[in-house]
Amino acid sequence: MTDILESIAQQVENNAILIYMKGSPDQPQCGFSSQASQMLMACGKPFAYIDILANPEIRANLPQYSDWPTFPQLFVSGELVGGCDIITEMYQSGELQALIDEVPLEDNPS
Repeated sequence: MTDILESIAQQVENNAILIYMKGSPDQPQCGFSSQASQMLMACGKPFAYIDILANPEIRANLPQYSDWPTFPQLFVSGELVGGCDIITEMYQSGELQALIDEVPLEDNPS
């Protein structure tokens, strides 16, 4: 189990903007993941994603790593932002755009 937590830590560290979601941004597998990834795409910067349905070990252990029980989970610059409700609130208030704008482009996957 330690190995999977280390893998998660590396993923979070190596991707400036990372969302753990059900499915992919192009083919989300739940409404919350769809909504969260659409708002993230609307912010205009590339981001990485991990499909937790294709990675059951990550799905089982991410809540322990992040201390957050639900999916999706958005990490920006190594910090947990939150799930769909928080992402939605931040998007509507402009906070999400401001947070994403602070991330240097070269730190993102292309």
